[in-house]
Amino acid sequence: MQPAARSEAIYLDNAATTAPDPRVIAAVHDALVQCWGNPSSSHQLGLEAERAVRVARERVAARLEVAPERVTFTSGGTEALALALLGTARQRPRPGHVLVSAIEHAAVQRTAEQLRAAGHTVETIPVEHSGCVDPDRLAGLLRADTLLVAVMHVNNETGMVQPIEAIAERLRRSHPQARLLVDAVQSFGVLPTRLGALGAHWLALSGHKLHGPKGVGCLVAAPGLALPPLWGGGPQEHGRRPGTENVPGIVGLGVAAELGKGDPSALERATDRLVEAVLTARPGAYAVGDRARRAPHIAAVALPGLRADTLINRLAELGVYASSQSACRSRGPAVQSHVLAALGVPTGHGVLRLAPHRWLDDAQLDRACAVLARALREC
Repeated sequence: MQPAARSEAIYLDNAATTAPDPRVIAAVHDALVQCWGNPSSSHQLGLEAERAVRVARERVAARLEVAPERVTFTSGGTEALALALLGTARQRPRPGHVLVSAIEHAAVQRTAEQLRAAGHTVETIPVEHSGCVDPDRLAGLLRADTLLVAVMHVNNETGMVQPIEAIAERLRRSHPQARLLVDAVQSFGVLPTRLGALGAHWLALSGHKLHGPKGVGCLVAAPGLALPPLWGGGPQEHGRRPGTENVPGIVGLGVAAELGKGDPSALERATDRLVEAVLTARPGAYAVGDRARRAPHIAAVALPGLRADTLINRLAELGVYASSQSACRSRGPAVQSHVLAALGVPTGHGVLRLAPHRWLDDAQLDRACAVLARALREC
């Protein structure tokens, strides 16, 4: 079952957002119609809404192999990351040391700037040419006052998978007081993201990167961890996130979590074909990062001497939607992404990001490859 197509266009920008699965849409619709009560109310309508939230929480928790009470629903990945970053810092009696990888999403980087303004020392973890953090190099940056380390699981611009388990092991061995925050927005539903197996203290997730609704996400905590809320209000979400719950969105996230993002092998085959089409059509083009460390569903290709926006616009005219960097940056000034800069990609190299979806069939994939080749010849 796939979403109703708005047109014959082929969508390859699934790292920016995903089309809601029809089963998610149906669940959200049913929640809007049948579960519109306030989950905090004690009457029947409230109890039905509360049950819908509880079932969704259990669904997300089951995928991550955690107890349901470890899941805190938020308005999305950005809020979930801010809750972990700011909440962890506020629990400390004095400013401490925070490590943030050079390729983190702006949601982490800009929130870390708030911590710096509050007196914390914020240090950047560099990445290797492969696009990945070196756990041993990270270990050399740890200090006695390091309170939090933020490293994403899958980078949203390059698809590089970070060695979270190895990083967690370094922290356990030498700095057990430091908390590990993992942005799993891009990996959840494709790669194994069991909290215990990864060794993370916090995982942040987002519904709309998972064929779920926008405006909903969650922060998942390891056992024994608690956070103060970011603002005052009611006791919702075990006191960690005040405000009446977004019941339809939460229900949709629960269904999306159960469904996942698709067969990783099929996504990888599609991604590989798209990358190969670009490399074949454009001499001098090269894949960004280490292919062996790339996630199945996201890839970036650098195109020396070609403006990315020119290519993106031509692809759209030909019916293929792709992007060059994070959607959170794509409408701003033409400045190179901090992720690409961290990997040493020259500013004169345009970059095309390719992120297929689970409904892409062979005929569409053939057409997408043909359009990519044509656009590259014409640009």
